[in-house]
This record gives sequence, C-alpha cells and structure tokens, in this order.
Amino acid sequence: MIFLSYLLLGALAGTLAGLFGIGGGLVIVPVLVYSFELQGLSPEVLTHLAVGTSLATIVVTSLSSIRTHHSKGAVQWPVFGVLTMGILMGSWLGVYTAVQMSGPMLQKMIGIFALAVAAKMWFGFKHSESSKVPGRPVLVTAGGVIGWASSIFGIGGGSLSVPFLRKSSLSMPQAVATSAACGLPIAIMGTAANMFLGIENELLPELSTGYVYWPAFLGIVLTSMLFARFGAQLAHKLSSDKLQRLFALLLLAVGSEFLFSI
Repeated sequence: MIFLSYLLLGALAGTLAGLFGIGGGLVIVPVLVYSFELQGLSPEVLTHLAVGTSLATIVVTSLSSIRTHHSKGAVQWPVFGVLTMGILMGSWLGVYTAVQMSGPMLQKMIGIFALAVAAKMWFGFKHSESSKVPGRPVLVTAGGVIGWASSIFGIGGGSLSVPFLRKSSLSMPQAVATSAACGLPIAIMGTAANMFLGIENELLPELSTGYVYWPAFLGIVLTSMLFARFGAQLAHKLSSDKLQRLFALLLLAVGSEFLFSI
C-alpha cells in the first residue's frame, strides 16, 4: 500500500516537474515526511530523509522534462551553463546546512520560503523590454544561492530560478524550461552530498544510503518520467500569466501545509 502511494506521488511530481520546472520536490518532500511518520521512522532523520530522497528522484524526473523542453527550443543553454558553475558548490553547502538543522526547524523554513515565493509570483514582476540577462558574476552567484537553498529544501530550484530568470528577460516558457535543466545539477550534487553526509547515521532505516531511501525513490521514478513529459507539453499550451498564477497557488498550498499541518 505504501509503495502504491509512492507510485501515485511520482505521477503527481512528474506532472509538476514538467509544468512548473520545480522537479516536483515541493510536493514530494511533505508527502514523504507524512509517509515516513506513518512508517514509524525516527523524527530526528525523517525530514532529512525526505529531502535527500526527493533530490534523488529529481535526477530522473528532470531528464524527461529537459528532453521535452529542449525539443521545443525553450531551454537557454548558455544561461544554464553559467548558472551551473555556482549551483554545484551551492548544492553541496546546502545539504551541509540542512544536516545541521532539526527536522521541525527545516519544515518551518520550507513553509516560510514557499509562501514568500508564492506571493512574489502571484503579484508578478516588473521588468522593462530592454532588460538583459545578467553577466557571468551575477549568474554564478545566483546559481550558488539557488543550489544552496534548493538542496536545503529538497527541490529542483524552480521556486527560485523561475522568478530569477523571469527577471532576467526570459519568457515564462523559457524560464520554466531553463529552470528544469538547472534542476539536474542541483539534484545530482544534492543527492551525492546527502548520501555522503548521512552514511554513518545509525537511525536511518534499512534500504537507505545516507539520506536517500531507495523504496520511495523507486516508486516515484517509475511513474514520474512519463508524467514529466505530459506536464512539459501542458506548460507550452498555457498562457504565461495563467502558468505564473498556477505556480503561485501551488507554492501557497505547500507553504501552508508545512507551516500549519506537518
């Protein structure tokens, strides 16, 4: 029964990954926290286990989403390349930061973060037609911040990279597509760090490597790839304003869940 819930979660996360460029992590993490509580896992490690497992699934989810976005010519690869320079270092530091926090503190931080981004996305952005993509130093720094925060929260980075890329003159479809691409280096480095930094924790359950729980990973990825393609195709059929509002509503729901329910 629990494995079936992982399959359903993968379908939902995959759709969201393609639709919003978020890697599905903003849904995967709270659902995994709830699932791990039902399994009786130690409260000292279950939130970190949810974050690490979420990042591992995003490695697979992002590949399918990237392929679909790339086929539509929406991924801005030069921007992605420069951002990745900062993302890799930031992602490792983010996992290290998360490991130092308690589970409840980490959950509340995720809730506050999601609500803040939701408000920003709902009210939109003001940028002139002459705005340009920032230079290399700004992009590398932004990549570091995005990677750091994303690894703390177990997300693909879309809740930070989409607003940043929208501010940098990219259209909403381009921002979503490039954000989806950025989710891959975030997930790879974040997964590696979670496996390495958690490997000696004696409270972790069997079938886990550090803070990655493989049964949950398997169930989620089995369905996430198929539905990531569906979500990416849907993203190109919606208007930019509608997509941005849907993104904000998703973040509002997740933020409220972390602050008030979990």
